[in-house]
Amino acid sequence: MIGRCPGVLALAVTGGHHRRQGGKDVHYRFEVVTVPVSDVDRAKDFYQRLGWRLDADLRFEDGGREVQVTPPGSACSVHFGTGSTSATPGSAQGLELVVDDIDAARDELAGHGAEVSEVFHTDDGKSVPGPDPEHRSYLSLASFKDPDGNGWLLQEVTSRLPGRVTSPLAAYGSVSALADAMRRAAEAHSRHEKEIGRSDPDWPDWYAQYMADEAARKDVRA
Repeated sequence: MIGRCPGVLALAVTGGHHRRQGGKDVHYRFEVVTVPVSDVDRAKDFYQRLGWRLDADLRFEDGGREVQVTPPGSACSVHFGTGSTSATPGSAQGLELVVDDIDAARDELAGHGAEVSEVFHTDDGKSVPGPDPEHRSYLSLASFKDPDGNGWLLQEVTSRLPGRVTSPLAAYGSVSALADAMRRAAEAHSRHEKEIGRSDPDWPDWYAQYMADEAARKDVRA
């Protein structure tokens, strides 16, 4: 979400929900976090160089400006602009990006020009150089900062804590939108089977990749 109100740019992770008595569930998706920056163009260039998708760059008659970007694969976006927040530029710290492979993520970010720390892990509450030897979830970390000093933390998660999952609604917005996405995937998969001339026994993998790519707004296989 992006607009003129002072707000929060959010790291979208898990959408909570509350059941209304006698009604449907109400879903709450934390989707935007605001980071305070001193130079909008510099921040925009930095995050785009990392490969983050530009969702909006809005300019207003009063000279105001609002920008929103989204990390690849994230349902949560990052928002910054003029008058977005009264916080001091660079004061946002501990913004977490969850990744499947900490080494690959670090190498990719460094390849795009970010100054990323070496990977480290926690052991008995202490930081130790290198990834966790067994790559256990939540223990392997790396960090980097944007040009203003806002601090980001990479965290490797290979398996979630019980009950800690991300709702598909975080990517698709509603049950009906998810159903429409499944229909598009079914149509695309039918074309795929015609092209290969046989039934595809690995269709769950194909569907999953297609829908993940679509949710990330990549070029999906048709």
